[in-house]
Amino acid sequence: MKTDSSTLVALIGRPNVGKSTLFNRMTRRRDAIVDPTPGVTRDRHYARVSWESRGFTLVDTGGLDDENDTITSHIRGQALQALEEARIILFVMDGRQGLTPGDREIVEMLRRTGKKVFFVVNKIDGPEQEVELLSPFWELGIETLWPVSAEHSYGFSSLMEGLVSELPDSEVEADLPEGTVKLAFLGRPNVGKSSMINAIIGQERMVVSDIAGTTRDSVDTLLTHGKHSYLLIDTAGIRRKGKTTDKLEKFSILKALGALGRCHIALVLIDAGEGITEQDTKILGYTQEQGRACIILVNKWDLLREDTHRRRQLMEEIEMATAFMSFAPVLKVSALTGAGIKKIFPEIGRVFRQYNKRFPTSALNRLLENAVAGHNPPYHRGRRLKLYYTAQIQTAPPTFAVIANAPKGIHFSYQRYLVNSFRKGLGLDRVPVRVFFREKKKKKKK
Repeated sequence: MKTDSSTLVALIGRPNVGKSTLFNRMTRRRDAIVDPTPGVTRDRHYARVSWESRGFTLVDTGGLDDENDTITSHIRGQALQALEEARIILFVMDGRQGLTPGDREIVEMLRRTGKKVFFVVNKIDGPEQEVELLSPFWELGIETLWPVSAEHSYGFSSLMEGLVSELPDSEVEADLPEGTVKLAFLGRPNVGKSSMINAIIGQERMVVSDIAGTTRDSVDTLLTHGKHSYLLIDTAGIRRKGKTTDKLEKFSILKALGALGRCHIALVLIDAGEGITEQDTKILGYTQEQGRACIILVNKWDLLREDTHRRRQLMEEIEMATAFMSFAPVLKVSALTGAGIKKIFPEIGRVFRQYNKRFPTSALNRLLENAVAGHNPPYHRGRRLKLYYTAQIQTAPPTFAVIANAPKGIHFSYQRYLVNSFRKGLGLDRVPVRVFFREKKKKKKK
């Protein structure tokens, strides 16, 4: 069974021990700023990580700033919050600097949590350094130390294999009726997510308040509608980075992203009164980074009841801002009056069917043949690119692999052309579609 990708793994440690470098190694990208100046990682960076088909959400918490080698009460509170939210802890220490009093104090704190902790000793570049540099850390009485070099990848595979072996199987799947459609309600604070769920289920299950940020955790409600079951996941509002000064708010973002990892369809609410904002488009971007189907709900539509011009203008603004995911259905609704609520479930049904649809390989190859005939692939290094055949490699979202003679030479514009051809030819007008290219395997000479 695949691991629930909402599982949170937190990187903690003193400043400048290499947490951000390890974060980049694990996520295979350079989102976190790496700088020798202590305290550079000010915001918590987060990303989904996949290793051997198992997934989790990784968060780099920044340095546990120390003062005279002891952690202050302020930082202790921050660390405890990180520990409370995370399922697994990666505690990173500096092998070159050696064991410090600050490390010892953090270890004692970690022991009291009762959570699974990986004690990682970083900046160890090879087996010849292990004996000398690890010896001070054995004084901690820890059964297993994980020597790694985040910069040079020494010990990295062993650490990742150990980590994924500790990931829990999805707890969400276990108790749900078969075929349950999981829906995550996302949006900025105070756009009406809880009110929308209340309107949908017809009863006051959620705490509804005009105070932004009432919903700190993701809250699940199981609903039966007709013959189908739905899990409604209410999440905390996702604020703009500059406004996430409150520690709880920062972790609310992680929980909302974790909800995305659990859902099939993200319902992103936009406030009709305020219009679509940059933060709205970022939230929509999160849904596509995680490959989720999406329905945009323009809530509080009743506020524009008398303003026809503003209604038309708002829809044009939404169309422009969401051009990168123009397939996502847009519904005009009002949690307050109930307007448009009845349209939500039929749309969910249409989106869900497309999201999980599987196609015969023969039909896909006819479609590829027609697409190539309509627009030949360009030349690459003096020779014509060839696309041999295609097959569907997964659903949710529909994902296709195209076998080619030089995959790296295919320009993104031609990839986009094929995505649009597949979308149109297969009737996938409401969900993300992914097309990847793979090189044709050469026959081995006997």
